[in-house]
Amino acid sequence: MRLSSSQIERYWEQGYLLLPGLVPERRLAAYEDRFVALAGGEVALAPAMNIMRDVMVVKGAVTPATPLHGVNKLINLEDDAPLYGYTLEPGLLSAVRSLIGDDLYSIATNVFNKPPGVDGRHPLHQDLRYFRIRPADRIIGTWTAFDASNRENGCLAVIPGSHKGPLLDHGDPDWEYVNVGFFGIEPDGLNERIHVPMAAGDTLLFHPLLIHGSGHNRSPGFRRAISSHYAAADCESPVRDWRVGKQARLIADPS
Repeated sequence: MRLSSSQIERYWEQGYLLLPGLVPERRLAAYEDRFVALAGGEVALAPAMNIMRDVMVVKGAVTPATPLHGVNKLINLEDDAPLYGYTLEPGLLSAVRSLIGDDLYSIATNVFNKPPGVDGRHPLHQDLRYFRIRPADRIIGTWTAFDASNRENGCLAVIPGSHKGPLLDHGDPDWEYVNVGFFGIEPDGLNERIHVPMAAGDTLLFHPLLIHGSGHNRSPGFRRAISSHYAAADCESPVRDWRVGKQARLIADPS
């Protein structure tokens, strides 16, 4: 689905755009089933894939009821064709191309698994902290809910318009339990934060400078989502040719 002019305007004004029901239920269920099989050890991981265990499990503060209850996220889906299918979803690519053009690479992929019974918070942050390529306006993140995401189970929260500011200094939050790589910031305008509840298949597009995070899962179930970042082919890096990086994948031009 190519975005309308009003949707494009809203994205650039707010720094994010919610697209209801973007990923069809049948394919969404297949992606989640694949994740469960991989994270549960039923299917072998591709060499570059990595399952991250929750810090409370690693430190022995919580004993997970099942292997899945101990998983925080799965990263680097590029070499697993069933899961990487998410990154190639036609509706998703069409929406992304409406914002940053047709010549694309995927540059980072994750499945987030927020189990019950652990801290599980993701501090407020900007995803550009994790990327060296620029300009920021030519990068976009996508986040699709596998099931209902709400305040109770730790949905995303964003500060609208924060993408218009600079990349802020990130550090380790002063929390007892923080998952590896979950850097955070303490921005001005915290009272402007809003929560973004989502239904299964809903997708959030967001700018890499948008300040966002997520809270505790206080429900008895999981809160899961799949995510990919894309960069326009004309982005540049001061270090090396990012297009030949291990996780960068060229997305075929639709023409």
